Amino acid sequence: MGRITRRGLLAGTLAAGTAGAMNGLVTAGTASAAEGAPGVLATPGPARPWHPPRPLEFRGVWLATVSNLDWPSQPGLPPAQQEAELLAHLDRAEARRLNVVALQVRPTADALWPSPYEPWTQYLSGTQGRDPGWDPLGTAVREAHRRRLELHAWFNPYRVANHTDPSRLVPTHPARVHPDWVVAYGGKLYYNPGLPEVRRFVQDAMLDAVARYDVDAVHWDDYFYPYPVAGQTFDDDDAYVRYGGGFPDRAAWRRDNINRLVRETAARIKQIRRRVKFGISPFAVWRNAATDPLGSPTTAGVQTYDDLYADTRTWVREHWIDYICPQVYWNIGFQAADYAKLVPWWDAVARGSGTQLIIGEALYKAGNPAQPPAWQDPAELSRHLTFARKYASVRGHCFFSAKDVALDPIGAMARVVADHYRGRVRP
Repeated sequence: MGRITRRGLLAGTLAAGTAGAMNGLVTAGTASAAEGAPGVLATPGPARPWHPPRPLEFRGVWLATVSNLDWPSQPGLPPAQQEAELLAHLDRAEARRLNVVALQVRPTADALWPSPYEPWTQYLSGTQGRDPGWDPLGTAVREAHRRRLELHAWFNPYRVANHTDPSRLVPTHPARVHPDWVVAYGGKLYYNPGLPEVRRFVQDAMLDAVARYDVDAVHWDDYFYPYPVAGQTFDDDDAYVRYGGGFPDRAAWRRDNINRLVRETAARIKQIRRRVKFGISPFAVWRNAATDPLGSPTTAGVQTYDDLYADTRTWVREHWIDYICPQVYWNIGFQAADYAKLVPWWDAVARGSGTQLIIGEALYKAGNPAQPPAWQDPAELSRHLTFARKYASVRGHCFFSAKDVALDPIGAMARVVADHYRGRVRP
């Protein structure tokens, strides 16, 4: 099997335990009055913002902005139209009885908020660095919470551009100010994960949004080191010479770079807002069993441990992250990577770790004539949820992507809702 990943399908541009129910009328009081002295009224305080209760079942959708995949429908729309389209996505999530929206807020080393680190994204105004005239992330957080949805801020740590021409970036872009931070590979530009200054910078850039906005989680997708491109080499020679001493080989050093990014980001999130979760959605195959006896019964052409230098199994077992959402984007019975074999494998990995397991679902494949026959059956996705319910570690599902929730050409999402989401999940 060759590389199979949702982001790889984007036409060359790409490839949530209860924390306590709260509502908008909860007021602050002293702990001693509220908890230690029955019958004593708490001192009134300012109204707290509403935070969605931790869902008993994660029912999520990815809302992608890179290349205007889901939203906005095109760059350069008036602010009012952009906002209307965003609210329509949130309304639809609410109507489908979902409870989490993962909004892509840093698609290509840019921002959907007024970041002091990186420019406004071109996918809003049409021009990188141009203020779109409104606050998309602030609006998304406020309006998601109004609809009792969690808003997970989805970041891509290292992708800089879907091209290799730095001159197309705004002059003040960090990738132009620090050209030594950047590697061109596979027709794209990436920050070099091997540089400590890059690792610190991308954390600063992402966590600025956590400090500024009441997001419910930091969410990453499947890009760490880039997916392999035949005949090309990711040129990190200088960084390896400078920082690779003490590692048995370059692969071990690269994995350590990504592990450091994960551990450090997790710690910094809790320093900023302790209740904010950290979740990652990797390609679903850690390693094939033929490569490693601890691996899954798959024959995938990509293994995150070996090819992306992402040791996803360790992140779960060591509980460095709050949830893992592997992209199990294959049908039940698919020979190289069977949904019915990968879900039990991930269940065993997550069991007892404290890391929640969410299954990423390929809604975009349902009804696509280029996909295998199983995906032409409107009941395939519903069967996935029925199957996954047998495994105790599975806490829910997330669907890629928002436009497919809207279009739903063969009614696969409608079938999921009818079969599994008959009421809204509440603590």
